[in-house]
Amino acid sequence: MRLRNLDLNLLLVFDAVLRERSVVRAADNLAISQPAVSHALNRLRHVLKDRLFVRTPAGMSPTPRAEQLALPVRKALNELQLAVEGETFDPSTADHRFTIAVNNYAAVVAVAPILAAVRAQAPNVRLSLVPSGTLNLRDRLDRGELDLALSGSAIEAERFASQQLIEDRFVAVLRSGHPALRKKLTAASLAELQHLRISSSGENLEFVDAISKPRKRDRFVASDVPYLSAGAVLVQSNLVAILGRKLAMEFRRAYPIEIKELPFEAPVLHSVMSWHRRFDDVPAHRWLRSTIVGTASTL
Repeated sequence: MRLRNLDLNLLLVFDAVLRERSVVRAADNLAISQPAVSHALNRLRHVLKDRLFVRTPAGMSPTPRAEQLALPVRKALNELQLAVEGETFDPSTADHRFTIAVNNYAAVVAVAPILAAVRAQAPNVRLSLVPSGTLNLRDRLDRGELDLALSGSAIEAERFASQQLIEDRFVAVLRSGHPALRKKLTAASLAELQHLRISSSGENLEFVDAISKPRKRDRFVASDVPYLSAGAVLVQSNLVAILGRKLAMEFRRAYPIEIKELPFEAPVLHSVMSWHRRFDDVPAHRWLRSTIVGTASTL
């Protein structure tokens, strides 16, 4: 097959279905009808002599041939978009869509102000935010399925760039009226408490265990729960959780909890934005990164 015989609009449809894993959502993203997407996909299947996507309970799953095409097609479309955009980007009229992976910390602390800042400047720009917990961020950024990733550390590799957004400190979080609040919180008294661990945080709390071990008592983790359950569990128990201060302050908006300084030195908690360097000079991406950095500086 020769490139001159291929309708390049079909690649836009292929890319949208690959991103969305859904014909319906791809149609919505492209602002065309669902039958038009299906028709274009069938034409591309005929040209390439491959099914490209197989319908599964989890959505449209790409075939090995589609996986092979994914990265070069995405790269070509990105470079073409950059060429068409030129050197300017007007957020007030732009209708871009960006996909950003966020960890739990960023989801609670940063997402709402970021969305507000983007909406204020670019009412037609759409942010699609996805949880990062089960994602291979390197792979998704390489494929162009993610524009940005907000995580606890930089994604290490020469092809990725990163910028720190937030620097935070760990604190102890307990329910209001907790018996431990009647006296000063010490390393010894903290070690004696039963702990609630956030199963999906990905944060390294070995420093708490290191404080407990010299006292010949390991930190007792009574339960592991996701972030969504943490506040409710804390207010209905005598457990203590070690969380970032900004996250704890968000929990305090909804739950009667107390925030106590840790009685020992703890590592700094970071929130970092990472992206693929091929987007370094794309005006739309530069604007989005600048907006996120500016928003994070106010938190």
